[in-house]
Parts: sequence; C-alpha cells; structure tokens
Amino acid sequence: MTDAADPPSYDTLLLPVEGSAAATAATTHAAKLATTYDATVHVLSVVDTRNRFESPSSGLAPEAWEESQREQATEAIDAAVAALPDAADVETSIEEGRPETVILEWVDDHAVDLVVMGTHGRTGIDHYLIGSVTEAVVRKSAAPVLTIRLEDG
Repeated sequence: MTDAADPPSYDTLLLPVEGSAAATAATTHAAKLATTYDATVHVLSVVDTRNRFESPSSGLAPEAWEESQREQATEAIDAAVAALPDAADVETSIEEGRPETVILEWVDDHAVDLVVMGTHGRTGIDHYLIGSVTEAVVRKSAAPVLTIRLEDG
C-alpha cells in the first residue's frame, strides 16, 4: 500500500471505446491524463459476440452482427487514436466477448493503473433494459475507474 502523501502513478491507462459520444468525452480526459502523466494509453474496443438472444443484435444473423460490431470497433479505435496527442504512447486492441468481462480481464492482465470510460447517465427503464458496462466495471475493477458522464439532452 502506498503512503497517502505519495501522488498516484498513472503509467498505464485503459480507454474502452465503442464509438459513442460518451466514449469521445472519455477520450478527451484520457488525452489530458496521458500528457500529464506521460502514460501509455491502451485503447480497447470489444466486439460483442453474444448470440442474438443475449445481445442487442436487433435480430440480425450472428455473422452480420459480429461483422457490424468489428466495423464499429475499428471505427471507434481510429477515432480515439486520432483524438489522442501525437506524442502519446498508444496501443490498440480489438477483443471479442462480453464487453464488461473483457474490460475487467484486460485490467487484470495488463496492470492497468486507471480505467477512463464514458457513461451515458441512463436511469430508470433505459438503464434496466440496456444495462451498463461502465457500472459493472466500476463495481468490479481492481483498478480505479474515472467515469465521464455524458449529460442527456
């Protein structure tokens, strides 16, 4: 355990992205942290490979769903990398699986110091129906999680 007077060390940041405005807002914060702490930013996007009964696939065939998820993941990573400082050390990865599970495993496997991720700020029935990857990561992550809330409206 570190002394309370020791400043935190954020050498390894994890930035999970999926192409939303909330992820864009989180990227802005990760860029500032990367500059301040000279940190490596791991930009991660997850292809949701759950079957159509477990995921929000809108009834698409599994192959079409996964292909659209891969395209979205690639676009999300490209946008995040473009928004990060040119001098930042950036590593990218596209993984497959249930997003919150992959993110939590990534934290454990890569000695992440801080996760920076967006949240949509959904409440009520929207939150119940859609769920929250960010909420699951906040509850279970071994590393601190900085959440950037995207205000509704």
